[in-house]
Amino acid sequence: MFETAADNSSILSIDLGLLIGLLVLKRLLDPSSTRDRILFGATIASLLAVYALWRWHDTLPAFAFSAQNVWQYFFFAFESLAIVYTMMSIVILFRNIDRSGLADAAQSRMEREGDFPSVDVFICTYDEPLEILEKSVLTALALDYPDFTVWVLDDTRRGWLREYCTAAGARYVTRDNNRDAKAGNLNNGLAVTAKETNAPVILVLDADFAPRQDFLKRTVGLLSNPQVAVVQTPQFYYNPDPIQHNLLAAQSWVDDQRFFFDIFQPAKDAWGCAFCVGTSFVVRRDRLAEIGGFPSQAISEDINLTYTMLAKGYETWWLNEKLSIGLSAEGIPEYITQRARWCLGTIQVALLREGPLLGSGFTFTQRWHYLHGVLNWLCKPFMVLLLLAPPVYWFAGIPAFEADYLAFLRYGVPALLGQTIYMAWISRSRTLPFFMEATHAVTAFAICATLLSAVVKPFGRPFKITDKGGDRSAPRVHWKLASVFGLISLSSAASIMWAFVSPYAASEISSLDFFNLLWAGIAMLIAFIAFLVCFELPRRETLFDVDEAAKLALGGDVIPGHVTRLSTSSAQMSCARTLPARLSSTVQLYLDALGWIEAEVLSCSEAIIGLRLRPTPAQRRQLVVTLFGSASNNVAESASMRGVIFGTISRGFRGR
Repeated sequence: MFETAADNSSILSIDLGLLIGLLVLKRLLDPSSTRDRILFGATIASLLAVYALWRWHDTLPAFAFSAQNVWQYFFFAFESLAIVYTMMSIVILFRNIDRSGLADAAQSRMEREGDFPSVDVFICTYDEPLEILEKSVLTALALDYPDFTVWVLDDTRRGWLREYCTAAGARYVTRDNNRDAKAGNLNNGLAVTAKETNAPVILVLDADFAPRQDFLKRTVGLLSNPQVAVVQTPQFYYNPDPIQHNLLAAQSWVDDQRFFFDIFQPAKDAWGCAFCVGTSFVVRRDRLAEIGGFPSQAISEDINLTYTMLAKGYETWWLNEKLSIGLSAEGIPEYITQRARWCLGTIQVALLREGPLLGSGFTFTQRWHYLHGVLNWLCKPFMVLLLLAPPVYWFAGIPAFEADYLAFLRYGVPALLGQTIYMAWISRSRTLPFFMEATHAVTAFAICATLLSAVVKPFGRPFKITDKGGDRSAPRVHWKLASVFGLISLSSAASIMWAFVSPYAASEISSLDFFNLLWAGIAMLIAFIAFLVCFELPRRETLFDVDEAAKLALGGDVIPGHVTRLSTSSAQMSCARTLPARLSSTVQLYLDALGWIEAEVLSCSEAIIGLRLRPTPAQRRQLVVTLFGSASNNVAESASMRGVIFGTISRGFRGR
């Protein structure tokens, strides 16, 4: 007993000292410094290596064909994939590059010499409604660039869209089939425009992405380097994704792609391995002609485009600037479909004979980076196993690995602490423990199913688009997914209770039991967060935070103030004085950029008034360009643990 207490004290002291040391490193080191990235990354990699060696040598029994052994080795196999992926990530993150300085110089050169290559802007659309599509079309038409043509590539042959494009000033292109999905649509656009404008540069936008007005000036000049075929910019969103929205954490939790776009891609770019992500990029037409157009062998035409270019010796550069904003997946099914499609597309490209793993013309670094991308998906089943392991232990008596809590304190906790603190440091507060895991858990089961189906039939499956738009004003419950996570959370909770009330429970909890109790508590928390996400809250029109001087006309009285929230059809105004108790249902709102706008009073509280706008067509167009063409900050770009915990607790009490 005394020896155990001493061991506890000694190990906890070491862990505490390590925690303090890691926090000091986090405080002193600069994530923009290559030397500091290597120092901190190597420290974490060493902790992971020690943990992996312990797992291999001390926690695995001699292999035998039994349920327990097969389960333990199966778990270890996927855990090993996750460890390898993490170690590879740390090495990739040793490096970083910021191309904004090059973009500044290229833009200055173009403006000084008046050399602005003409651009064909391709807006790819399938079945998006006009309320979504107009944001892309109108902001593209308002680009601040001397010579460009906007082409709407419609893959559903809609007559009303042709008429809209003609009225707005965009060109309309369609085809009589949907062969090769998005890649086929893009290649049809290439063929049509080659006969008309034949611009040397092409900007590709998805139908729900709105470019900032200086998009082309910031990107096109970089293509003057003959080795650069593609300049890619990150994806940002003006609406919260389903996880942010359903946890009431739009201002405190980031979307799951922020780490990839803001941190990983600049690091991969420094290695020469950044890749195209499908929208908000410019590409040289002559380089596309060399490779035969946009590749169509896989459903991820974007990453396939980059690696086809790499095989020819051409590069994709990552310009890490917020030059466009788009519509994030609004519902859980759409969110999951999108991730599953990315997973399948990555696997398909990996299996191509001319792809980065099997084809010729690639360097070791390029192949290594693509393998890293494949591992990102292959280690997703580990999240499922993490959630299932505690119930398997408590109800089937089969541990995922043989370890007591003292051993895990000695080897596991340092690796977990190190990885958590390092990720917060390198990501500049874009990650949070538990919530990041819950985000991955939401898609983990679907990705497992995708991986299994890819083993049987990796090619020949239809392209599934991400449905966006439509009425989302009513709450929705995704019962199948909710039942999965609810069952996991309840079974973990039941495991904890079973440890104390089971007739077979020992009079004293063993160290192995204690370890699995802690594990069950963590699994219960992660599964419960994912469970809450399955109960979708209603969505309303996105309002942007603004600060615009305004006037409100009430009969013969004009009241000054500021518009604090604004959309294409709604506004919230803070008035300079208290409003009358009785207001006319119709008023006039004045904004400098739009003039007087007719509006309907929706709400009124002292000096705050909510309005439903009735803009003219010209005013609506200007509103769209002003709001969506400025790439406003409307959703959190860094995480706050306090905020996301408060939102989650509030959601838990609110229920459905």
